[in-house]
This record gives sequence, C-alpha cells and structure tokens, in this order.
Amino acid sequence: MNRGRRSVAAVTAAAVITGAAALGALHWILGIVVDRQRMSLAGVSPTTMTVSTWTAGALLAVFLLLCAAALARTAATDRPPGRYRRAALIGCAVLHAVLGALSAALLGWWVFAAVMTVFGLVVLTLTMYPPVAPAASSLVPQLGDGDAETAEQRPQQGH
Repeated sequence: MNRGRRSVAAVTAAAVITGAAALGALHWILGIVVDRQRMSLAGVSPTTMTVSTWTAGALLAVFLLLCAAALARTAATDRPPGRYRRAALIGCAVLHAVLGALSAALLGWWVFAAVMTVFGLVVLTLTMYPPVAPAASSLVPQLGDGDAETAEQRPQQGH
C-alpha cells in the first residue's frame, strides 16, 4: 500500500514539473508573439503586455514547481503534507481544473486530456494521504475553553 501511494506521489511530482515547464514555455512564446505584433490592446503598450505575460508564466511555473517539491517530499517521506502544503496542492488542483477548461476551448482535446490527467493525479495523491487528525490531548476541554466551570461560576452548595 505505501509503495503504491509513494509512486503515485512521485509520478504526480514529475507530471507537475512537466506541466510547469510547458506552462512557462507557452507564456514565453505568447510574450514573444505579443512583442512582435507591436499592437496595443486598450491603450496598453506591447512591452507592458510582454513583460506581464512573462511574469505571469514565471509565477505560475514557480508555484507549480513548489507544488512538485511538496509532492516529491511527500513521496520521499511517505507522510501526508502539512496544512500549508495541502492548501498549496489543493490550489494546484484548482489551477489544473481551470487550465483544463481553458485548454479544451483554446488548445484542443489532447491538451485537455493531459491537464485533466495531472488534475486527477493531484487529487488522487491528496486522497491517498488524508490530513493528520489532531492529537487526542487537544480534544480534552481545557480551562479557559468555555466548557469548564470556574470557582465563581459553580453554584454555592450548602450555604
């Protein structure tokens, strides 16, 4: 069982790395196309649009690479990702769902199938590594939690 989920996490990390490279390359090419067009869009200069496209591609690629690092760490240690890593991986899954919807309309069904495969792998990894339950000691009510009575709140007995 553990070997299976570790290999799924490792394959998912490799797929996310491939997706980060493809997304970065796509944005780089789009930036070059916009730069060579020399046309403004709603008064925005071509240089601004080029730099914006390259920046967006770089930020998305870095985010996906960080998610791939979290997946690789999960595969290496066979421990579920922590709260922030899990939130980043959920964001990665949402990003792939949105990219899948856009790619079906703009790039074709093969790209859609590839993006949805990565989406499925990320979701599968998240479900194979459930979140860690809180410690049992944190479930016991503590003084100050609002459940325990203090001396002033107890009714006076025998007076």
